[in-house]
Amino acid sequence: MAVHSWIDVLKLSKKTALVHDGKRKIHYLLTDGRELAEEYDLKTDELIVRKWRHKSPLGGQSSWQVEVGETLDFTASFDSDGIKESSSNPVFMRKDTKSSFQWRIRNLPYPKDVFSVSVVPSDRCVIIKTSNKKYYKKFSIPDLDRSQLPLDGSALSFTHANNTLIVSYKKPKEILSLEQELLKELKKLKGTAEGDVDCKTQ
Repeated sequence: MAVHSWIDVLKLSKKTALVHDGKRKIHYLLTDGRELAEEYDLKTDELIVRKWRHKSPLGGQSSWQVEVGETLDFTASFDSDGIKESSSNPVFMRKDTKSSFQWRIRNLPYPKDVFSVSVVPSDRCVIIKTSNKKYYKKFSIPDLDRSQLPLDGSALSFTHANNTLIVSYKKPKEILSLEQELLKELKKLKGTAEGDVDCKTQ
């Protein structure tokens, strides 16, 4: 089954663990050359960050693509004369809980009844749209794609508070058991604490 093939890919990858600042940081080097970096909260075991990096066609490294967690805005630290996105634009980010995949879209000041959130199984995606035609977003759930699991409209729910739309998708039991199995594997890794790394001087 596809769920097992994905956990096998992770088990076969080269893994490095680092424990720092209340987080367990794991770096995977997959057999196909892709890199995966994850950060877990040490107390709750919740996934805080997941990001990917691929080799470019010329063999160099692409920049990190954030799948879970907030994308750090490095442009904000540069001079203020540069062109940058308005801070009032909607901000889309994923922040999972133990039982659900969850997406938060900030800066959406419309009432809840304006929003419609639906699954399109044929396109393997979720669509958020507003009846006032002010916001539209189409996105996939990579975890379900990797494990080749179907999308289920009944697992989807949403709420709206403080100008933020929160969309939740209940994790299927296959994903929950995969995450538990993976966490067991990760806890077996000997994580070095920051500063313990042996650096050879040239």
